[in-house]
Amino acid sequence: MSLDWDRVTAFAAGLPGAERSTHYGGPAVKANGNAFVAPGREEGSFCLMIDRDTVDLLKATDPDTYWQTPHYEGWPAVLVRYGTADPDRVLAMIERAHGQALAKKRPRPRPAKKKA
Repeated sequence: MSLDWDRVTAFAAGLPGAERSTHYGGPAVKANGNAFVAPGREEGSFCLMIDRDTVDLLKATDPDTYWQTPHYEGWPAVLVRYGTADPDRVLAMIERAHGQALAKKRPRPRPAKKKA
């Protein structure tokens, strides 16, 4: 089984309380208004929003799959390569990120931009 954006988002959006949405103007999957899957900034990878301890563990145990560029360093997010040797672990990490997103407070709505 190989992963791609469509498979990742279909899996993520199928989790309880998850929905397809946007994050910083791009497509994403959110739970309780919190993004947990987004395309990322690097070709061949997507961004998984997950706690920093898990980010460190994933990078240490499978650096061929989980990695960061300087843009993501220090943030609760990790890049995930679609070409992973362990897609089942990736899906399990999506489930974990989903649970974390559900547990967070819902973000406050942003005020609408005024038209000039």
